[in-house]
Amino acid sequence: MTRRTEWPGDSADPSRAGEALPPQDPAERARAVCLRLLTGTPRTRNQLADALRKREIPEDVAEEVLSRFEEVGLIDDAAFAGAWVESRHHGRGLARRALARELRTKGVDGALIDEAVGQLDGEQEEETARELVARKLRSTRGLDRDRRIRRLAGMLARKGYPEGLSLRIVRQALEAEGEDVDDLEGPVH
Repeated sequence: MTRRTEWPGDSADPSRAGEALPPQDPAERARAVCLRLLTGTPRTRNQLADALRKREIPEDVAEEVLSRFEEVGLIDDAAFAGAWVESRHHGRGLARRALARELRTKGVDGALIDEAVGQLDGEQEEETARELVARKLRSTRGLDRDRRIRRLAGMLARKGYPEGLSLRIVRQALEAEGEDVDDLEGPVH
């Protein structure tokens, strides 16, 4: 004998089974999908459009629902991009280049990306890179100098920092520790 697992909304009573089905009107389905997705976390218009496409919502209906959500402020790609830059820079230490790449993958418009990553100035980005290197520096003690440089500069590169800035900061950090870095020139591979 197999036992059926009952899920919330399931019912053996056929009169109640219809309550768990999504609304059949495409506009209602589109609104329900968008509201459900926006409940957990902010999303870009493009992310919501992709979700509606996957659920086979007609394009004209999706456009109408998404436009209405923008009008009432439930979708705001500029605010999303600004919050994303703030959160990911401070939380993960990502540089402007990596932040722009992430926002592009989320479908944010190029002008909005430029505006959002423009919130970070060069000094702020450099200070974050210094903090990242300072935290990672301890874990590289005991390794030879070149390996330390590769690890630290590689960590910054993965976070989107330019090579020149990365190497300069790593060299300065190692020099402050007493490492001899006078013979280092150019990129280290």
